[in-house]
Amino acid sequence: MSQFPRYPRVRSQWREFVTPAIRNLVLACVGVFLIQTLLQLFNPGAYRLMNREFGLVPFDFLFRLHLWQPVTYIFLHGGLWHILLNMLFLWMFGVDLERAWGTHRFYTYFFITGIGAACINVLAEMVVHPGGAGASFIPTIGASGAIYGILLASAVMFPDRKIWLIPFPVTIPMKIYVIGAGAIEFFLTLGSGGGDNVSHVTHLGGMLVGYLYLRRGSWFYRARNGISDWQRRRARRKFEVYMRKHRNEPPSHPDHWVN
Repeated sequence: MSQFPRYPRVRSQWREFVTPAIRNLVLACVGVFLIQTLLQLFNPGAYRLMNREFGLVPFDFLFRLHLWQPVTYIFLHGGLWHILLNMLFLWMFGVDLERAWGTHRFYTYFFITGIGAACINVLAEMVVHPGGAGASFIPTIGASGAIYGILLASAVMFPDRKIWLIPFPVTIPMKIYVIGAGAIEFFLTLGSGGGDNVSHVTHLGGMLVGYLYLRRGSWFYRARNGISDWQRRRARRKFEVYMRKHRNEPPSHPDHWVN
């Protein structure tokens, strides 16, 4: 037998770096992207058809009832840098959210913000082009709407966390980073006119839906408390009116004191 000391084996704990929902979403997006890449190389017509059928096309969603598009568009991406950046941001900001919320709640939030961003995109296109024209026929693809919702949730959950402002060697609080990102998307929405091939409305829609979802509890509690206060005030007024009317009436039965 060997007389050398034995050391315990060290195994890498992948759960420390990738949580279950993040892992599954990244694998799904990468798998779909591989299919897109193969089709683009060997069958460009099928590639365009895939983007048209499973990307978010506002006209098709509303008038051809392609109701699956607000979900499927999340998993399509338009190029290598597009999917790399989206998956990087999903991992960077989504892991801690999933740890804090749990996998089920994270999935719920991810798809609510992604689908909500799609609905806002469709609404904006129909307002700009009521009869269906221009960008209402162009597919929108990518998980960016849901990822901007995750950015908003990170600012709410971890507002003072320091993050690097890439590519500058500067750290800023998470809340400042997200406010700046939202402001940039807002001004790009006003000025781009779709010329940069980026759906800034979808990004803003993801942030808006995420904010509404996270704030829904406080609004419901406020409404419930307001209704309860109104009911108590109404009952008090009724009691005061009753007491004024019956203040001078004698008791219905004589009082008998028993010692």
